[in-house]
Amino acid sequence: MKIAVVGAGFAGLASAKVLREFGHDVTVLDKAPDVGGVWSASRRYSGLTTQNNKGSYAFSDLPMPKDYPEWPSGEQVQAYLERYVDLHDLRGSLRLSTEVVRAELTPAEDGWSVTARRTGEPVGEPERFDHVVVANGIFSDPVIPRFEGLAQLLRAGGKVVASSQLTSLEDARGKHVVVVGYGKSACDVAAEIAPVAASTQVVARHLLWKLPKRLGNALNYKYLLLTRMGEGLFRYETLSGGVEKFLHGPGDGVRRSMLASVGAVSVKQFRLKELGLVPRGEFADIARSTVSLATDSFFEQVSEGRIDVHRESEIERFAVDDDGAPVAVLDDGTTVRADLVVCGTGFHQRVPFLDDDLQARLLDDRGNFQLYRQVLPQDVPHLTFAGYNSSLFSPLSAEVAALWTAAHLAGAVDVPPVEERRELVASRVDWMEKRTEGKHARGTNVIPFSLHQIDEMLTDLDLQLPAATRAGQWLLPVDPKAYRHLPGRLRERIG
Repeated sequence: MKIAVVGAGFAGLASAKVLREFGHDVTVLDKAPDVGGVWSASRRYSGLTTQNNKGSYAFSDLPMPKDYPEWPSGEQVQAYLERYVDLHDLRGSLRLSTEVVRAELTPAEDGWSVTARRTGEPVGEPERFDHVVVANGIFSDPVIPRFEGLAQLLRAGGKVVASSQLTSLEDARGKHVVVVGYGKSACDVAAEIAPVAASTQVVARHLLWKLPKRLGNALNYKYLLLTRMGEGLFRYETLSGGVEKFLHGPGDGVRRSMLASVGAVSVKQFRLKELGLVPRGEFADIARSTVSLATDSFFEQVSEGRIDVHRESEIERFAVDDDGAPVAVLDDGTTVRADLVVCGTGFHQRVPFLDDDLQARLLDDRGNFQLYRQVLPQDVPHLTFAGYNSSLFSPLSAEVAALWTAAHLAGAVDVPPVEERRELVASRVDWMEKRTEGKHARGTNVIPFSLHQIDEMLTDLDLQLPAATRAGQWLLPVDPKAYRHLPGRLRERIG
C-alpha cells in the first residue's frame, strides 16, 4: 500500500519503520524541520528532559547511547531519533517542513487525498494514498487559556507563551515570570528559568503529587514504577493474574501501605510540609491521569525563595500597575509582576487536517476518541492512529501499535464486529473518564497501564512474551530489548 504517516515523532517513525518492513511504500510528513515531535528543536522548552530513565525510554532495537545521562535531555533524545532514522534508512521517506493541510476520503472511500504545504511554498496538489496513519501527537497542540485583560498585558509589553514555545533561557533573563500550571513542563520551566529571572511565580490550580527520581536519594524510581508490580498497584479495568487479584483483594492493605510509604518518603524528601506544598488526597492519586516526576532543584529553589508557588490559585485577569508594568491578578487578590507568562496548561487532542464530519466520526458525544486498542477507529476506513496511547513506555507502545497496524492491514488481526468494538471502547473510555476525573486526554491517555495495553495488542497478534520474561518484569524495570524479535516473528506468521 501507499501510506501517509502524519508526524515524525516516536510514533510516526516507528510506524514508518515497521510498515516499510512489511512491504509498504511509506511517506512521513511533518511540519517541523527535524524529526522528534515533542523533542524537535522547534518545540522543546529549555530544561526539557525525559521522565523515563534512558534504559526504558528507547526502541527495542536501539538502546540509548551509553554515554547519555540517566535522564537524557531533549537535545539528546532528538539526536537519538536521528540515529534511528539512519539505522533504518528512513531518510528517503521523510518530508520535513511539510504541513498536512487537509486529508479527505476519496468519493468512493477507498483511499485518501492528502494536501500538504511545504514551509514557504504554496499549497501543493492533492496526493493519493491508500491508508493514513495519524501520528500528529497528543502533546503537540498547546492550550493557552483565554485570559481576561490579555490585550492590556500585551500593550504593556508583556508576553504569553506555551511552555513548548520557550526555547531559550534568554527569553526569561531579568524578567518577572509567571508560570501557570504544576505539571512536568511547568515545573521544569520554573526550575530552569528561576536562576536568571527577576522573579518566578508558579500559579497552580491543583497541586500534583511528585515522585522522586531517587527515593530517599538512593533507590531509582524505575524499580518502583517501571515494573509490572508498579503498574499492578493501581486497579485496571479488569484484573489479570493472581498477583493483581491479591493486591486489589486480600492484599489491599499491603498495596495501600506500599503507596503510602512512597508518599511519606516524598513528603519528607522534598520537605513538602515545611513548604506548604503537600497535595490534597492520597499519594495513589499520582496515577489518576499522569505520573509526574519531581523536577531537579524545583523544591530546593522554592525553599530558597527563588520560586514562589501560589497553590490552589488561578489568574483572574491581567492588568497594569501604577508604573504601567504588566501584572497578573490572582483569584485570591494577590498581584504579581508578569513580564512573561508561560503556560504549562495542557494540550488539545485533535486532528486539524480532517474536516468536521470526519472528526465527528472519530469521537463520541463527549468528544472522546473512540479507538479500538487505541489504534483503530470504528467509522472511518483506511485510517489508523499511532501514539494515541500515551504511556510510560511511549517508544515501546508506539512500536507495538505499529505492529498491530501492520497485521491489521494484512488481515491478520481478528478484530470483533464493529458493534462489539463500539461497546468495548465505550466501556473503556467511560472507565478512563471516571478514574481520571475527566483528565484522560479525550481517551488517549493510558497511564499508568502501559503494559496492560501493550499486552492486549500482543495477545491480538499471538505474540506474547515468554512467561518467564513477563515474570521477571514484575520486579525488574521493563527492558525494551525483550521485544526486539517481535517484528520478525510477525513477518513469519503473515508470510
